[in-house]
Amino acid sequence: MKTFNILLKEINDVKNFVNIMCRFDTEMDLSSGRYIVDAKSIMGIFSLDLTKPIKAEIVADNGDAEALVKELAPYIVD
Repeated sequence: MKTFNILLKEINDVKNFVNIMCRFDTEMDLSSGRYIVDAKSIMGIFSLDLTKPIKAEIVADNGDAEALVKELAPYIVD
């Protein structure tokens, strides 16, 4: 399992993030506070608090998790 934080500042960031996620078979959860949503759910992401970084956790690696993380690099924060 790999865990990192992401920051989605604008609506287009959320759209692009979900589009990237949908191209991969890797399963990822996003969590903010006590809420956890599927990273491929645009409505789920909008239900989170997007004013601060969101915890991203890869829960099922189907072999392409490293490629996914490289694609998501613009959204990854410390």
